[in-house]
Amino acid sequence: MTVIALDVGGTSMKAALVPAAGDGGGEVLLSESWPTDRTDPVGGILDFAAHMAARATALGRPARAAGIVVPGIVDEATGTAVHSANLGWRDVPILHLAAERLGLPVAVGHDVRTGGLAEAVLGAGRDAGDFVFMAIGTGIAAALIVNGGTYPGVSGWSGEVGHIVVRPGGEDCACGNQGCLETYASAASISRRYTARAAVPAGAASPNGTPVARAEDVIARAGTDEAAAQVWSEALDCLADSLAATTLLLDPGLLVLGGGLAQAGPALLGPLESRLADRLKFRPAPPLAATKLGDQAAVHGAALLAARLL
Repeated sequence: MTVIALDVGGTSMKAALVPAAGDGGGEVLLSESWPTDRTDPVGGILDFAAHMAARATALGRPARAAGIVVPGIVDEATGTAVHSANLGWRDVPILHLAAERLGLPVAVGHDVRTGGLAEAVLGAGRDAGDFVFMAIGTGIAAALIVNGGTYPGVSGWSGEVGHIVVRPGGEDCACGNQGCLETYASAASISRRYTARAAVPAGAASPNGTPVARAEDVIARAGTDEAAAQVWSEALDCLADSLAATTLLLDPGLLVLGGGLAQAGPALLGPLESRLADRLKFRPAPPLAATKLGDQAAVHGAALLAARLL
């Protein structure tokens, strides 16, 4: 018997089949990745979940439950995907739809809060007590881990640090505001802002021919390319501003960074530690750590949610 663990991102979806008796961090029997269908994201999620259920049956290890984690605002109690600026949905009863499609018990969670839960149980926050997990990918969000569990807020809106205004009157954000952290420091924004400022050297290009550079390319070029250095420095400043505010409000014991941008390793942690310390004049900064579960944190968390249904 297995559980299905499915993590929905703004660009791609990751899923795994995990033994039902496990804790989300044991053996992974099978994993796959699909692109997120931006024209019909809900249909794409249901199709992917059904595909994984079929794979489980074909392996002779049928699924007993599923955990599905999604971005944006999530009401975990009702299993409703309330809103996602990146995927454009509102009030989607994802738990009901998935349970109907799969014929299985389903748990629905917020992708970043669930990733933070996995870090608390299996990863960088395992012995940290109370900490904050921030995922920096297509968007930016955070999870507050208190006493080993996640804090969703009164209505599931906690952790939306990507939409804290760090540059008043700045660039337009998909949420409708201006100057949000996400418009300067997400992986997608780093790529977009660099492409807008520089003639990108020969390499990847979008289907319409517009030159593009991935965030990791921008970071790699920051030592020799003035435009890349400026975009990356602005991203680090905005991240440091948000982490300083988070520290002063919550006093966490640790700040764990996840998402695709965390793969930058020392290029992210070193300068960010220095800039965070500069902003906290009267108290020490909490330590920074990179995720130990990498881009699979939310998948492990989804498996934990599914296993709790059994």
